[in-house]
Amino acid sequence: MTTSELVATEAGDARITYHRAAAAKAVLALGHGAGGGIGARDLVALAQRLPARGITVALVEQPWRVAGKKLGPAPRTLDLGWRPVAERLAGKGLPLVVGGRSAGARVACRTGAASGAVGVVALAFPLHPPGRPERSRAEELLETGLPTLVVQGAADPFGGPEEFPVLPRGHELVGLPYGNHGFEVPKRAPVGQEEVLGLICSAVGDWVLGLVRIPAP
Repeated sequence: MTTSELVATEAGDARITYHRAAAAKAVLALGHGAGGGIGARDLVALAQRLPARGITVALVEQPWRVAGKKLGPAPRTLDLGWRPVAERLAGKGLPLVVGGRSAGARVACRTGAASGAVGVVALAFPLHPPGRPERSRAEELLETGLPTLVVQGAADPFGGPEEFPVLPRGHELVGLPYGNHGFEVPKRAPVGQEEVLGLICSAVGDWVLGLVRIPAP
């Protein structure tokens, strides 16, 4: 069952779209990137597949997106638009894992510990701007203060798996073959798009269930 609600924030109204598990054991809240929305292929796949494993997926649209704007604001404003949503979800009584893709992953990394979450899922974390490895954002990832799962495409111009620093205990990095920043794989790749999306869903589902100490089915 899918439902939605608006949540007032200092940056405007955010929208949560729930993809509910019949007997939920955890909630996974996922934000979108700076140039896209909750229709991203990885977010859609997770929302379709994880409820069957007992994980309610809450896809969160930032206020700028709800207002119809095309480009996201500065990081501080993104954080303001996320915190009340995460706090609301954390108050529902189930373990909350926060995350998102690209800019949404950065927001979750910066705010997760303060929001009451038990873990962070960073999809396509933008480790640095394309071609600018010296402008690393690794600090945000390393200092989440929570168990953190990073899922990264091997061909991501914002930083491939081999570019990441040694992660602290409790952090895990999963590399996806051939995937770019949007986890798209070229047609000539020996793995297909659906296979890569399946890998994402399996990795995230297993990790979330393990985090809340539920045996993965």
